[in-house]
Amino acid sequence: MAEKAKAPNGKLGVMIVGLGAVSTTFITGVLMTRKGLAKPVGSMTQYDKIRVGKGADKKYLKYKDIVPLADLNDIEFAAWDVYPANAYESAINAEVLKEKDIEPVKEELVKIVPMKAAFDRNYAKRLDGDNVKDAKTRWDMVEQIREDIRKFKEETGVERVVVLWAASTEVYVPVNEKVHYKLEDLEKAMKENDVDNIAPSMCYAYAALKEGAPFIMGAPNTTVDIPAMWELAEQTKMPIAGKDFKTGQTLVKSGFAPIIGTRCLGLSGWFSTNILGNRDGLVLDEPANFRTKEVSKLSTLESILVPENQPDLYGHGNDEDTQYYHKVRINYYPPRNDNKEGWDNIDIFGWMNYPMQIKINFLCRDSILAAPLCLDLVLLSDLAARAGRYGTQRFLSFFLKSPQHDYTEDEVPVNHLFQQYVMLKNAIREMGGYEADEEID
Repeated sequence: MAEKAKAPNGKLGVMIVGLGAVSTTFITGVLMTRKGLAKPVGSMTQYDKIRVGKGADKKYLKYKDIVPLADLNDIEFAAWDVYPANAYESAINAEVLKEKDIEPVKEELVKIVPMKAAFDRNYAKRLDGDNVKDAKTRWDMVEQIREDIRKFKEETGVERVVVLWAASTEVYVPVNEKVHYKLEDLEKAMKENDVDNIAPSMCYAYAALKEGAPFIMGAPNTTVDIPAMWELAEQTKMPIAGKDFKTGQTLVKSGFAPIIGTRCLGLSGWFSTNILGNRDGLVLDEPANFRTKEVSKLSTLESILVPENQPDLYGHGNDEDTQYYHKVRINYYPPRNDNKEGWDNIDIFGWMNYPMQIKINFLCRDSILAAPLCLDLVLLSDLAARAGRYGTQRFLSFFLKSPQHDYTEDEVPVNHLFQQYVMLKNAIREMGGYEADEEID
């Protein structure tokens, strides 16, 4: 399916679900970068250089010199949110960025007024905004979102749209074969207003794909990671990816676990805990919402340090001594706001089973780490669509906590950061007309 990407023609619309800390930090950063007043640090598409060619033909180039990425000046923003505050007010309220880094683009931010959100309070009990669509059924919700996308295209004249979910974590929705496996069953459930199996995020994803827009899920919600959505993405020839921005602790885990594995050290336990105080923390304080996040965070380690592959090293701990002990906790702590703190306590063992410990304390800024991921995922999803790539884009796993994989076929996702990076580089090479010449060992 390797195909060189077509050059962009016209503007790219970025429609964001949720106008909170992450999205306002992302939007403000892009607008400030366009004015030459800030630098998009942390963005692979803006900074990373990868090798193309070998031997005498070897060159290290930025992504834009390999593939036809959309230019930052060609992006138009829109958003949906349950709160009516515009992007400027939201950016100030989020208290992530200082006023001096928001004021220079105030004029543009004020114009980004959120459309009414497709929202169901049962999916985020801690949120209570009134800027909400009046939808009789989930199907009605879909139709209204589709209308919003069409209207935005019409009013702004953008050529292409990408829809990005940067809103809260929804209540955990278990995959239900009767509803989530076939597209016709999913559509039927939407029409019958099956609110237990159809989350609002599914309505956004369905609407986006139907309107010819790639969809990116930045939270750990059950949304595009169901066979019915894969069927829709194939039908509409649109790219989708995994879920949940890989920002703080999971980034550390996917990069640090390979050190333990590569050095053939043993692991008896890994305990992760977080404190954060933004809107995400508030929502995650609800156990049903935390369950969604926990499933996403827990899956990272198990595919990097695999007990079956190395029973001596990873076959100890819980599950009747068949695996190391792995626990993840998130605690809502308002004084921290967006400045999340992640602690990892790692119990390892070495030569002759002698124990050792590693402690990692990451005082990160959630939105500062998420904003460049938003930019990269938007630009690369748009690129993939122009390269004729559709369905699950495994090369975007690098940016996400839960890489999408076909669990119906027992596919194991790649969570190892450096293997994910090889997948990313190979896809960029292919879309630039070069050979995908790097092996994943």
